[in-house]
Amino acid sequence: MALPPEVCIRGAGIVGRTLALLLARERIRVALVAPAPAAAHEDVRAYALNAASRTLLESLRAWPDAAHATPVREMRVNGDEGGRVCFSAAIQKVEALAWIVDVPALERQLADAVRFQPQIDVVDAPVPAALTVVCEGKASATRDALGVSYAVTRYPQHAIAARLDAERPHDGTARQWFNDKGDILALLPLGGPGGRSVALVWSVDQFRAPGLMALGADDFQAAVREASHDALGALTLTSERAAWPLQRAIADRWTGRLPDGKSWALAGDAAHTVHPLAGQGLNLGLADASVLAEVIKAREYWRSVGDPRLLRRYERARRTNVLSMSLATDGLQQLFSHGTDPLPALRNWGMRGFDRTRVLKQFIVRQAMGLN
Repeated sequence: MALPPEVCIRGAGIVGRTLALLLARERIRVALVAPAPAAAHEDVRAYALNAASRTLLESLRAWPDAAHATPVREMRVNGDEGGRVCFSAAIQKVEALAWIVDVPALERQLADAVRFQPQIDVVDAPVPAALTVVCEGKASATRDALGVSYAVTRYPQHAIAARLDAERPHDGTARQWFNDKGDILALLPLGGPGGRSVALVWSVDQFRAPGLMALGADDFQAAVREASHDALGALTLTSERAAWPLQRAIADRWTGRLPDGKSWALAGDAAHTVHPLAGQGLNLGLADASVLAEVIKAREYWRSVGDPRLLRRYERARRTNVLSMSLATDGLQQLFSHGTDPLPALRNWGMRGFDRTRVLKQFIVRQAMGLN
């Protein structure tokens, strides 16, 4: 890059690379800080991306191919006493409710796009710029060094993720089960509409998680089959298992000034995290990147990319949306974490009633898809 960067992005994950590409498209010079990769390990994560995220990534030519982005045609959410909610893409008259995207495939697409973008300079250490955007994730050291308070609420749960092959095809259906112990198990379709591969995301009590992780493959497969009510028949592990503690968090400030007068902003998990039960974490982070890039693009000609008033527009635009999603997912988690009467009967009655309300379901679907 012949000229110094206007924006330095700390963190070359999905959100950081997406933001870099969006800014570069507007002819803004970007330095993308990408530390040396750690030792290679199997990545078993899969994300549910909504229509807004797909449109964004397609505009950057970074959407994975059909083998790595499976459309969700139906979603079935099951309570603990017969409560059930079903969502259908056909009834909602949309192509898909979401797409289950293989994380390594998406990261490769973004890395290739960055490699061929001359406005982006990949560096191994931060460089001075009018604006520094922190996309380092929930454990961001830069955010802590800036003195930003990151209010964390820790759930008494860990998430367990893995990949499995099923005896029966998943038919493009995402399945989720809640129970009165607070467990939330999801089997997300992979490998195309006719595939048999699924991504497991299982939120369990923090003291139970180590035991599940220590089980042999056969016992773990049997435990997942039982918890998923034999919906897909026999299950076979095809990956290692990963586990991590669950939390929700939000930073008290998303933008500010550095000691040298330049500016900073937070995006993605460095600014907020939510419970994974609704699959909205990465969608929120990508929306951060989209809005920040749009605010910078639409700035008055005399404002720099680091103008504090400009950055406050970004924070105002995103904070309310993120907070509402955080509270909604937290409310659902709390609702199913208590098994004391009369809550089980009430919540399952509520699920059955909600399932019959077409207008409300359509509103919720469009919110989740990022279309409202």
